[in-house]
Amino acid sequence: MLPAIGCNERDRLTFPLPSDGVGPVTTISQPNGADTTIVPGPAFFVTGRTIDPDGVDTVYFLVLGGNHNFQPFTPNPPTDTLTFGVPIITAGQSGATYTIHVHGVDVLGNQGDTSTRVIHIQ
Repeated sequence: MLPAIGCNERDRLTFPLPSDGVGPVTTISQPNGADTTIVPGPAFFVTGRTIDPDGVDTVYFLVLGGNHNFQPFTPNPPTDTLTFGVPIITAGQSGATYTIHVHGVDVLGNQGDTSTRVIHIQ
């Protein structure tokens, strides 16, 4: 009879979770129109959510037309639904136009479509 050795010393096979091949869905709920005009004042929050059944890894924000810079948000641990709100400074910005782009990447590396809003400051 031979002793059973070596079973604990070899690498075990691992199988990655199957991907749906689709990135997260990002929706912007505020402002609710694709092209919105607001009055200048305190910070205006762009809000929404990013959803993916594989898990949201990172949400990216890009604001064109102004001095806004937001770091990507990475929930820890990843979650299937991420709610976000980013402040847009409107005080003293009459006549400015901002274009906001938001998209997510899931834990499997799939990038979702970009959600966009244009905000005009009166």
